[in-house]
Amino acid sequence: ARGDAVKGIIFVTGTDTDAGKTFVSCSLLRALRARGLRVAARKPVESGCVREGGELRPADAILLQAAAGGEEALERICSLRLEEALAPGIAAERAGVSLDLDACLEECRQRASEVDMLLVEGAGGLLVPLAGEVDCAEFARRLGASLLVVVGVKLGAINHALLTLEAARARGLPIEGVILTHPSQDTDTAKETLRESLARLDDAPILAEIPFSGSDEAGAEILARSLT
Repeated sequence: ARGDAVKGIIFVTGTDTDAGKTFVSCSLLRALRARGLRVAARKPVESGCVREGGELRPADAILLQAAAGGEEALERICSLRLEEALAPGIAAERAGVSLDLDACLEECRQRASEVDMLLVEGAGGLLVPLAGEVDCAEFARRLGASLLVVVGVKLGAINHALLTLEAARARGLPIEGVILTHPSQDTDTAKETLRESLARLDDAPILAEIPFSGSDEAGAEILARSLT
């Protein structure tokens, strides 16, 4: 994400649910499009979808679709939609459906070959079951993606971040970097010292800090400045 831009396949994971993965993903897509790069997005499985008029609406995938330019059909961006707000692999099993993993991986690789950067957003944290026994880490590994880790700035974030980074390295996943998100305007010592602490304890580059509020256009502007 440094130098001229992120390229290839980036898998976005978080240290927890609601860390800000979709916000960061949309911000990154918009920032790269502003540079004239061709981008695409994928959210292979989305759980917790709301049923509207008999159809499950994947809220995250809809945001990704718009941030990537709105040209691709939602069905291509999100292969499997699930109603229960559970880990996707578990929600799919309970619903009696499954993701065609090989087909999804092949489609992602094909799409990546057509654009400058394919962004793939995971679900929850790195070890969350995504399809059967395949977790997000294994999906990213099979895809040949680099990892972008979104860390929600809060008490406990150091532990969550270090565990995620350690698990990624243990699985041979290249780490593109870390982005810190601020879910609220409240500040405390733990939040103020997080960046310094992470930089001291781990060598993964911290690419940016983004307030997790307002529009992803504002987030895109912050990323555009940070990634030059």
